[in-house]
Amino acid sequence: MKKLFGTNGVRGVFSEDFTLEFVNDLVMSLAAYFKKGKILVGYDGRHSSPIVAKIVSSALNYSGLDCYMAGLVPTPCLEYATKKLGYDGGLMITASHNPPQYNGIKPVAFDGVEISREDERKIERIFDEKNWIKTNAFGKSFEEKNAISTYVDGIISLVDVNSINTKKFKVCLDLGNGAQSVTAKQLCEKLGCDVYTINENIDGDFPGRGSEPTPQNLGELSSLVTDTNSNFGIAFDGDGDRSIFCDETGRILTGDSSALLLCDYLLQQYPKSQVVTCLNSGNIIETIVKKSNSHVLRTKVGSVEVSRRMVTDDALIGYEENGGFMFGKHNHVRDGAMTLALMLDLLSKTESNLSQNIKNLPPSFTTKTKIECSLEQSEIVISELLREFPSSNTSDGIKIQVDENNWVMIRPSGTEPIIRIYGESNSQQNLDSLISDFVEKTKSILS
Repeated sequence: MKKLFGTNGVRGVFSEDFTLEFVNDLVMSLAAYFKKGKILVGYDGRHSSPIVAKIVSSALNYSGLDCYMAGLVPTPCLEYATKKLGYDGGLMITASHNPPQYNGIKPVAFDGVEISREDERKIERIFDEKNWIKTNAFGKSFEEKNAISTYVDGIISLVDVNSINTKKFKVCLDLGNGAQSVTAKQLCEKLGCDVYTINENIDGDFPGRGSEPTPQNLGELSSLVTDTNSNFGIAFDGDGDRSIFCDETGRILTGDSSALLLCDYLLQQYPKSQVVTCLNSGNIIETIVKKSNSHVLRTKVGSVEVSRRMVTDDALIGYEENGGFMFGKHNHVRDGAMTLALMLDLLSKTESNLSQNIKNLPPSFTTKTKIECSLEQSEIVISELLREFPSSNTSDGIKIQVDENNWVMIRPSGTEPIIRIYGESNSQQNLDSLISDFVEKTKSILS
């Protein structure tokens, strides 16, 4: 059976392995999975997305399903509108943070959350067998004009608008030439913020700083925050479901540290709650949840794993170390704009600035890096490391607990031909040494 799904949806290089013929067959399979009903379709700003959208619409209609086009929207907007507006499912055309030549499709269930791994396998089976719907009762295509307003209003309903308005925050947005350009600025303005933007024009080449926000490419955001004396900055990825913060001093925060701050804030309001996060997130969260009599559950890496576990357990919070934060009272999915609103809400209730709030957390030293290699090479690396560290956790790549304060996790990416190396230590010096050691080990095995 052909494996179609990676860590997050189906992705490929447009016109190479993600061809129009492949898209047609994939959507015919997705239509057979949905069986009937009306499907909401949205897309990101990639150059190929409008072309793919036409194939998606045609294949759904040919299978007897009605297609409602939301147009260019962030992924979390499509997901929330699917749930809130009563659709039977959704399809988001996006390759998230992948380079410009990629595109993909992310299926969304009626509850506004990415479909489960089990359902992914069902679709792969349908695709393999070409067990598609045969009908003469074709569906129709319509326009959905309310997706963005529904999404923004849903976010605003969950924060203290008066408190945020009173503070008159100054916020810098690095929109990354991506899909949050249509929603994040509007959200900030509705919350009474003064907004400064960079990379606002939607462009599928992501010319500003690439489609993935990293500490290395957010220097312009950092300068903008300090030059404008703003309260903080935030950068989004290509499809707007992840966000990385910059404090008022211009320091770029890790996804882990901003998530820990929001967890601490939200658990004070909602004690005895559950937090779901991945194996590659730092261990400080276990300390934070104890204060509110809450608990943590760990999953494999991937937003699908976290989201679906949140749904099962009705968890309050989910997060990944890459800036993907999920607030269950809104939707059990990563959402960059909801995360932005929560940070505004937090800062409106304290006299401290963002950097001071971060300093008040237990110290956390985490990092990650990546090395280009194939999936087959990744498997060799993991196998060799397991020989050296036989008691390691191998439920997702390999997680090596070096000692009480130090761990390293190495796993192949589910979206790109790279291997990722994550680590945590009790000091920055020890962390740098730890990661350097395992990068050398990995490169030595690969050579």
